[in-house]
Amino acid sequence: MSIITGDKEFFKGVGQIKFEGRDSKNPLAFRWYEADRVVRGKSMKEWLRFACAYWHSFNGDGSDPFGGRTHFFPWDTNSDPLQRAKDKMDAAFEFMTKVNLPYYCFHDVDLIDHTNDVVENEKRMSQITDYAKEKQAASGVELLWGTANLFSHTRYMNGAATNPDFHVLAHGGAQVKSALDATIKLGGANYVFWGGREGYMSLLNTNMKREQEHLAKFLHVAKDYARAAGFTGTFLIEPKPCEPTKHQYDYDAATVIGFLEHFGLQNDFKLNLEVNHATLAGHTFQHEVQVAAQAGLLGSMDANRGDYQNGWDTDQFPTNVNELVETLLIILEAGGFDKGGINFDAKIRRNSTDPADLFYAHIGGMDTFARALVVADDILEHSDFAKLRKERYASFDKGAGADFEAGKLDLEALRDYAAANGEPAIISGQQELYENIINQYI
Repeated sequence: MSIITGDKEFFKGVGQIKFEGRDSKNPLAFRWYEADRVVRGKSMKEWLRFACAYWHSFNGDGSDPFGGRTHFFPWDTNSDPLQRAKDKMDAAFEFMTKVNLPYYCFHDVDLIDHTNDVVENEKRMSQITDYAKEKQAASGVELLWGTANLFSHTRYMNGAATNPDFHVLAHGGAQVKSALDATIKLGGANYVFWGGREGYMSLLNTNMKREQEHLAKFLHVAKDYARAAGFTGTFLIEPKPCEPTKHQYDYDAATVIGFLEHFGLQNDFKLNLEVNHATLAGHTFQHEVQVAAQAGLLGSMDANRGDYQNGWDTDQFPTNVNELVETLLIILEAGGFDKGGINFDAKIRRNSTDPADLFYAHIGGMDTFARALVVADDILEHSDFAKLRKERYASFDKGAGADFEAGKLDLEALRDYAAANGEPAIISGQQELYENIINQYI
């Protein structure tokens, strides 16, 4: 990729980030991520399909519920909204090309400030996406997915597609139409729906059945519009159980899959899973990936982590190799992503205020995933991991067990087998052995 900086260089002193290998002491270099290295027949770049989250990296200002901004950006100073948006985009594409990120993701309001006027917002989106199209063509960076922010504006305090006021729902539709148009225009591979406020705070004032039906109709009309407009990508739903609402209708992977199947959306929609959201739902991320993969609905992922001592969505960059190895084992066995990828939906810390910190964060995340990919491949290729797991279910591979799986045994037959064969032997699950195999290859 070439480095595109526009009229300014926002990240002075940082050149092209290169692979230097495990022995490198350079903090601005990759030790594990070697884009063209082949793993199980595909390059690392193809397996991982890394993306930059436009909102955290170029809009996030370090503020939290207890304090104001600590990050002040040189691209965020112009009073004209279009020029300010172009400056931000110059910075974004400079960063993404320098760190070798092949994709990016955005909410509509991340690209350019929105007003309360639908027509003006559409005009602004058209102008900034014209500029984005030029930047993509010049740099080779592509759009992994776009989405509409239907949760920040005051009008969405009771939801968008599930709002009890049809007028609000219509505004949500206008915003989604514009964001879909932008995604199609920029060649986006996917389009995401995250229902941050599609849920309830209290059942006392909520007609849950009606709200969920409205949400399904909203998704259908958005899908139909996009298909008619030529969108051939995948629609993604991102599960999250709570925060900001008490209960969100896209609670976890299993809930979303049930919703999609109930409302006939499963052929067009897959899941975009986020690590920190799995934690909030009381699951491991591996669980969520497994649920989606076995349903054939693993679409994409937002990579981050939470803080074990914090109960909220801290969106930290991923650094835990052990946890990611377990995740990559599932992804490798599932064949990887099709049109999805790994979006770093993570933000540098409030007190990380140097321009280089954004590079350190992404380099660390990319290296951690690359290392986990190599380890997971080694485990599948050289250890007894897959064999041990297969042997654990060997009783279903022949005889009565195989007949049961084939649907040949009724309940009485199960009773007769149990009576004839007595008490079963105790067979160890050997969890510690499996955990040791992971650590052995790390």
